[in-house]
Amino acid sequence: MGAYCNGDVSLAPIHNFDSTRDFRLSKHVHDNVHGNIYLDPLSLKFIDTEQFQRLRELKQLGVTNMVYPGAVHSRFEHSLGVYWLAGETVEKLKNYQGMELGIDHFDIQTVKLAGLLHDMGHGPFSHMFEREFLPRVLSGSHWSHEQMSVDMVDHIVDAHHIDVDPGMIKRVKEMILASSEFALPKSSSEKQFLYDIVANGRNGIDVDKFDYIVRDCRACGLGCNFDYQRLLQTMRILGDEICYPAKDYLTIHKLFATRADLYRTVYVHPKVKAIELMVVDALLKANNYLGISSFIQHPCQYWKLDDTILKSIETAPAEELKESRDLILRIRRRNLYQFCNEYAVPKDKLENFKDVTAQDIACSQKNGGVMLQEDDISVSNVRIDLTRGRHNPLQSINFFKDYESDEKFMIPDDRISHLLPTSYQDMIVRVYSKKPELVGAISEAFENFQLKTYGIKAQVHATPEKKRRL
Repeated sequence: MGAYCNGDVSLAPIHNFDSTRDFRLSKHVHDNVHGNIYLDPLSLKFIDTEQFQRLRELKQLGVTNMVYPGAVHSRFEHSLGVYWLAGETVEKLKNYQGMELGIDHFDIQTVKLAGLLHDMGHGPFSHMFEREFLPRVLSGSHWSHEQMSVDMVDHIVDAHHIDVDPGMIKRVKEMILASSEFALPKSSSEKQFLYDIVANGRNGIDVDKFDYIVRDCRACGLGCNFDYQRLLQTMRILGDEICYPAKDYLTIHKLFATRADLYRTVYVHPKVKAIELMVVDALLKANNYLGISSFIQHPCQYWKLDDTILKSIETAPAEELKESRDLILRIRRRNLYQFCNEYAVPKDKLENFKDVTAQDIACSQKNGGVMLQEDDISVSNVRIDLTRGRHNPLQSINFFKDYESDEKFMIPDDRISHLLPTSYQDMIVRVYSKKPELVGAISEAFENFQLKTYGIKAQVHATPEKKRRL
């Protein structure tokens, strides 16, 4: 099969220094994850714009650095990393299967640009803006950062008069949206595997995850035993689909398991969520005055919105922003919303689960005692899965026996049952008190809600009462 050396990938070159990849025409930068990477001339036309440079002001993990101090990396370096890995992937496939796949310079440049620009539409504080803030101010809105990313691509091309093939930009946008609910019809029925490199809607294995899993683990000081390089070196196209050697199923399992662990220990850490909820409330209280939600209407305004909005609110003298300033001051002084408890939704209730609201908890208090108000309570509904909801992602991946075989197949669950969890999705409901004196009453109301809704209560733990410093 092409340049494969009897299945020994260690003997095969990872780089191909041909005319499509002349490093003499590229800008060299050093990345703390991937080492030396090279930015080609066309990509630099996008990078050297105020719209792309905005990504420097968007922390990759939002407010997580207030729990993991090292997590201060931005969408900027992540985007460069995905650009580089996207290029490595398609170059490698060209080296090994170029004759049969017909990969050309147009394909390589398109995939690299998709990797570079895939996160252009992210708002302040990572996913919080899209998932927590906007639904509260724009009920029923279907806005997505992926759709804004493709709008930003068009905006950059138009605003900076970038000379680029319109067909290439069309395919870049298709690749960015490939795994979202807003996926566009593909320009060509050929080389479908190219659409699975940056944002894989087929099974979730893509270079976006390769980069952020390793980068986030490193920034948070966590170990990472997922080896993305092995997958890059052993992947192969069969039937217009990226497939992997059957012996690499464990590496793929580690990809999904590491991502799930990051969710549990970092992305939805109870303290991280408490701070996110406070930031959301601060933005909500400032929205009428600042019109934050209106920035999403057009890219020419949206690119001006980034994480610095919190500092802008904090230092603004306007009386209309006082409540927001007070909340931000609480965050600075670590006077956070207090975690009351959490509850794992029973597996048999997941299919029909509806997000729990503060009103649900307030309405579950017993008569007498403190009269809880909806605004005293904050609720976080946390979903953790292996990228495919309640389904096993390995059921969407095809493998091959060796490089002499042209047959692809899926690995049945019974062959890897020792690796599989009992459930592929967890739903955790966390309840917080905005006022320390109401923790007990809210915790009791939460217990009552569980009994009323599920017939059982299964409190996990509560945050110990914080002692005053002497």
